[in-house]
Amino acid sequence: MIYEHPLAYVLGLEGIALMRAYTGEHDRAFVEARLAEIRRFLDDDSLSGAAVEVTRVDSVDGYRIWSRTYDRPNAAFDADEPFIREIVEALPVGDALDAACGTGRISACLAGLGHRVRGVDSSPDMLEHARRRLPEAEFQVGELAALPVPDEAVDLVVCSLALTHVPALDPVLAEFARVLRPGGHLVIADIHPEGVARGSIPSIRLADGRPGRVASHRHLVGDYLRAALAAGLRVRRCEEPRHPQGEPGERTGELAPWDVWPWALYGLAPEAAQAAVAGTPAMLFWHFQR
Repeated sequence: MIYEHPLAYVLGLEGIALMRAYTGEHDRAFVEARLAEIRRFLDDDSLSGAAVEVTRVDSVDGYRIWSRTYDRPNAAFDADEPFIREIVEALPVGDALDAACGTGRISACLAGLGHRVRGVDSSPDMLEHARRRLPEAEFQVGELAALPVPDEAVDLVVCSLALTHVPALDPVLAEFARVLRPGGHLVIADIHPEGVARGSIPSIRLADGRPGRVASHRHLVGDYLRAALAAGLRVRRCEEPRHPQGEPGERTGELAPWDVWPWALYGLAPEAAQAAVAGTPAMLFWHFQR
């Protein structure tokens, strides 16, 4: 069970902002404003009883629920698709594996670029959507650490928004290397570990209405690199696109529903949230080659 307290989250944002001020990114007035805001939060009883107990749900059960709404607009989709397309457009057309293909969003992109696509996912419910989206492709149920794909069967593996859900990267990267032909390419896109640490974890509602989060793991940048090198992959590219610098968002002053936490909590302390998040990595992109 996860204990999510909005006051704790907002105070955490204030703390990150103050740490950045401590290293010289903000001035005395900013620090004094943060301390005063913290005092106001601690004196305000409106958030004191707003904590929510959240069930941690495994990826198969979580994506069964999420499959019904997964393809709604998502800022992560706006980030990963251009990067994947940029890499893949420069590669020869061949046999491609969409690992953790979900509803076939990336599979359709790969097919549109001329690749012969197969997809693997652990969620039968997500695969139903993928088969309807791309009936000419081959989709199978399978785990990333035990892909139902022969050795050296594909020229390209793409895995997007999935590796935060696996507890260990080494067996997964080893599988990607196993199914790749010599010289083949691997493209990975995922939420940056800093984002996972700030609570960028998929939320769902269970059948009885209780809140749940899909089980997620914070893999550091070095964890990806060590797993890839151990699997015999070499780095071609690594990108960490950042959240933009900008003006603080709108101050809401009201507690939003749990379903839009933690992002909606930024409106309770927009100056602190902007200072805590701006310039930090939003996504982590890799291009490896076997």
